[in-house]
Amino acid sequence: MPRIVYKPWKPGADAQDIIRTANEICADYAAQGYDLTLRQLYYQFVARAVIPNTMQSYKRLGDIVNNARLAGLIDWDYIVDRTRNLRANSHWSSPGQIIRSAANSFAIDKWSDQPTRVEVWVEKEALAGIVEQVSSRWDCAWFSCRGYVSQSELWGAAQRHFRYLVNGQNVIVLHLGDHDPSGIDMTRDIRDRLEMFVYQDWLNEEIEYTEDTISNWDIRAHIVDRLGDDYMGADPIEVRRIALNWDQVEEYSPPPNPAKITDSRAAGYIADYGTESWELDALDPATLDALIEGAILDILDRDRFDARSDTEESHRTVLTAAANRWTDVRNFLNGDAS
Repeated sequence: MPRIVYKPWKPGADAQDIIRTANEICADYAAQGYDLTLRQLYYQFVARAVIPNTMQSYKRLGDIVNNARLAGLIDWDYIVDRTRNLRANSHWSSPGQIIRSAANSFAIDKWSDQPTRVEVWVEKEALAGIVEQVSSRWDCAWFSCRGYVSQSELWGAAQRHFRYLVNGQNVIVLHLGDHDPSGIDMTRDIRDRLEMFVYQDWLNEEIEYTEDTISNWDIRAHIVDRLGDDYMGADPIEVRRIALNWDQVEEYSPPPNPAKITDSRAAGYIADYGTESWELDALDPATLDALIEGAILDILDRDRFDARSDTEESHRTVLTAAANRWTDVRNFLNGDAS
């Protein structure tokens, strides 16, 4: 774990307490396989009543953590920025090495024979690491919405979901967002636009339509009929909000923020929930992981999944053997029988 001194710093007693608590929190999550964004770390402090939930507290914590990392007092791997990352091509030193890499990363689509396709969508890029970890564990596709989803991205998702429906699978999108006026409305927006695109595309494919046939034809019922006996969803395209919901606010008691009264949706939100709102980041990473995993397992046909996993592992074994005997493979391909 890298603790490197770049700038000497002697923190005062209060800052030392903050650093000690930060290291305890981060070490605990690192032991569970998680890293934290600064925002997530901040909410852990607030939840422990170490600091108040104010912008001034957030900025002060950020300053202390920044200085402590530069002074070698906090591990650099503990805090991550998931919104800014370098991208580069992969490289290998030999063909044998790429085969070994292929063996490690080889995967078959373990959802291809499931009755239902599942995707996990999260409002915030900052939580992508947690979503990716649990989604990858169950071979689920996942997506960081970054707020309201762009029209281009949502249309592309609808085209993907349309293909699943044509192949006999209904689709469930598990959505996670803040409990605030816009965060809740984002779930509705995703549902409405996905249904608009998919149902209209289905209509275009199935019938020559006029305004009369559109109003009298039950597209949903027709899709359900085509999906057959394996169909298990409430709707062909279902957007299921799994966090942050009111019952979870009551159960986990995340620290509140004032509702954004400048939001055009604030009046309806305040009428339903009052003047406070809650960020998804405030939930413990392990809690988020468990919520997502539980939602996936509620849908997954485990027997089919395990059978596909066994097939995947057998293919990996073949690739690993080829990597381990790369010299023999190379000589064989070159016609060298010695």
